[in-house]
Amino acid sequence: MADILPFKKPAKKKVANKSLCRHGFHKWVVAKDTTFDSKQGRLVTLYRCQRCGNTKIEAR
Repeated sequence: MADILPFKKPAKKKVANKSLCRHGFHKWVVAKDTTFDSKQGRLVTLYRCQRCGNTKIEAR
């Protein structure tokens, strides 16, 4: 009788959404149109990543 060789475990599927964000390719969407930041004294736009939920603020 032949020796039985164990198979390797199948590789896990990479989640495309999170792996893109990990490498800096976020999908930014405007969360609020315009808001006023009292500390900066100007209008700012709040962006939120559609995939991972990170936020960034951009001053106008």
